[in-house]
Amino acid sequence: MATCPAGHDSSDEEYCDTCGMQITGAAAPAAPPASQQAGGCPDCGAPRGGRFCESCGYDFVLGGPGASSRATRAPAPSPSAGVNSQRTAPPSSPPSSSSWRPAEVVRPGSAPVPPPPPPPPPQSGWVVVIGADRAHYDAMIGQGGPDAATVAFPPYCPERRVALSGPEMRVGRRSRSRSLQPEIDLTGPPEDPGVSHLHAVFLAQPDGTWQLVDPGSANGTLLNGKAVEVNVPLPLSDGDRVHVGAWTVITVRRA
Repeated sequence: MATCPAGHDSSDEEYCDTCGMQITGAAAPAAPPASQQAGGCPDCGAPRGGRFCESCGYDFVLGGPGASSRATRAPAPSPSAGVNSQRTAPPSSPPSSSSWRPAEVVRPGSAPVPPPPPPPPPQSGWVVVIGADRAHYDAMIGQGGPDAATVAFPPYCPERRVALSGPEMRVGRRSRSRSLQPEIDLTGPPEDPGVSHLHAVFLAQPDGTWQLVDPGSANGTLLNGKAVEVNVPLPLSDGDRVHVGAWTVITVRRA
């Protein structure tokens, strides 16, 4: 059993088990005044419980202030710790495999992953251009009819464009009594009296094209000057002309 310069009994003959002071080969420091050994801390008056004051960090052995606070003062070594553990810190160990992963390394000669191919361009849309055809009007009036004398060719008919979209596009004049609101409304102005409320239908096809169907209009439908049979779908191409009513022409365009 050895005694450190501060008067503590220590089982370790080189460093004190209580305060950590070197026992062998070091000169014993001057003992603090007896009033300081028996009483409390001379700086703050706190009771003495070891070498350092628990409140202000006063060093009772050296007789002066030690570390400014317990947070900055190194803790005393454990009595069970050996001499080597007091003098040297153990080397840091690498992070465990459960929380650490190496970064991906591209090995020489490995081919980089190519970027995904760009999406195909969207398919061109279709539009119909609606206008008035004087030649068609003259041919229809020339056929005669009970109302031919009362149907006049419009002096002004602005051209309209409607995009074809969805599964179908109906052509006709809206009717409140029948709750009919066609997508291509030819009610006007000007209004073509020869157009039925449901005169024709454009049907979308899986390949992106369109077909024309006459569901049974009163005055019939012409495709490029030829009559369209009722309920017989006909394929449409860019530039086709569809005549309905007394003077309306619908030109199909692929945008």
